[in-house]
Amino acid sequence: MTPDRTSIPPADDLAGRAFHLIGIGGAGMSVVAEILAERGAVVTGSDAGGGDAFDRLREMGLTVHLGHDAANVPADATVVVSTAIKDTNPELRAARRRGQPVMHRSEALALAARGRDFVAVAGAHGKTTTSGMLAHALTAVGQDPSFAIGGVVRSLNTGARVGAGPAFVAEADESDRSFLNYEPALEIVTNIEPDHLDNYGTAAAFAQAFVDFTARLRPGGRLIVCADDAGALRLAHAAAARGTAVTTYGTCSPQLREDGGLVGDAHVQVEILDRRATGTSARLTRWRQTDEGGSRPVRPENCELLGPVALELSLPGDHVALDAAGAWAAGLELGVEPEAMAQALGSFAGTGRRFEARGEVGGVRVIDDYAHHPTEIVALLAAAREVADARGGRVIALFQPHLFSRTRNFADRFGAALAGADQTIVTAIYPARERQEDFPDVTGQCITDQIPAHARYIADAHAAALAAAADARPGDLILTIGAGDVTRLGAVILEALAERGATDTPR
Repeated sequence: MTPDRTSIPPADDLAGRAFHLIGIGGAGMSVVAEILAERGAVVTGSDAGGGDAFDRLREMGLTVHLGHDAANVPADATVVVSTAIKDTNPELRAARRRGQPVMHRSEALALAARGRDFVAVAGAHGKTTTSGMLAHALTAVGQDPSFAIGGVVRSLNTGARVGAGPAFVAEADESDRSFLNYEPALEIVTNIEPDHLDNYGTAAAFAQAFVDFTARLRPGGRLIVCADDAGALRLAHAAAARGTAVTTYGTCSPQLREDGGLVGDAHVQVEILDRRATGTSARLTRWRQTDEGGSRPVRPENCELLGPVALELSLPGDHVALDAAGAWAAGLELGVEPEAMAQALGSFAGTGRRFEARGEVGGVRVIDDYAHHPTEIVALLAAAREVADARGGRVIALFQPHLFSRTRNFADRFGAALAGADQTIVTAIYPARERQEDFPDVTGQCITDQIPAHARYIADAHAAALAAAADARPGDLILTIGAGDVTRLGAVILEALAERGATDTPR
């Protein structure tokens, strides 16, 4: 990779600049707050609900307010908002009335990342794990990267950090097109499955946003794309045709054009060798075209061959190995030796709310996961099955749908995905930015109607958690699944299991 490079600005280049973040307790916004503060900015903020991230920022010494009030906004601050902040927010209205600058969260992140080799990781799913893996591995090999991940990287105990090294790894959000505010040196696209149709309207518009995203690459930059996903592979073909440097990765062999060459000039193949409840064994091989035109057939004499390189992951699931292949490809572009990168990825322990163990009582293990798209749930249940089978137990899924529009659009696919559990309980939809009155006929039952007899709809989330605990027996895995507040139900389930007693027979 030979992107344009500029000198890294001093750590205090934002010193004295004031930023006020509305919704500072949110996963994405809190990361921006941490990075701006670490670069010397004066950061304040407010949040309607508080939470762990909000409390952490307060412990860092930031001035944060619970609740929104015009008086919270410093008159000299640039106000930072996300798409979720409405025009009626009193702080935003006050800032606009005073003529204060207002920027989107992604623009603030791009400002904080300027001067680095910016690595943007995008995709409908898999981007948190892939970006977390890359941040962890670069840290482990001593590159000291900066990063902004939409979840806590467990080994690093944070989702954001400003490092002294040249790389800045960021999870790039496509949901509101904000990833188009970046100018990356490297882009990773994990998949392009239609989502966020409440914003985009059509699958074609969603796919076009990724085409626009690749156009944001800096001169000399590289696009890294998962070839196992049909939409992402189409993107790779289009980018390569425009002359963009492209690396594909996947479980497939090198992707061939009609003329016999690679898609782009490189391909990373991941081969799964062994699947275990405690992890995955794989090997990685990279082909890279060495002839100038890149048009001759893929044969050893026309390619640089790297590998095979052993990859031993401590997390289960083929999807995790696929994400690791994308991170490995990026690490090589950032100058890490192939074996060192693979070894560093092997010590990755996951990110918060991605197959995160919440506890075990009476032989029943509770796992929490952020999956909220059908494909994510398929991958999650496949990994859970590996664990449950090793324990001689079943998989019980407690799913909270996220958004009425997504539930309406994908009810049949959610049903097909959740049919992979032995028992499924669906609870009320987490509305986020939407209102039930705009979708009067859409409930979680739209999903359970698509599943065989082992599924139930229990609207009350607390009652749903108690039902999951009551169903469980030793060896079972209970999964709390979704992007909303379903994560709090893990504690409810564990408490119910404890009250039931380790040796009681479940109802």
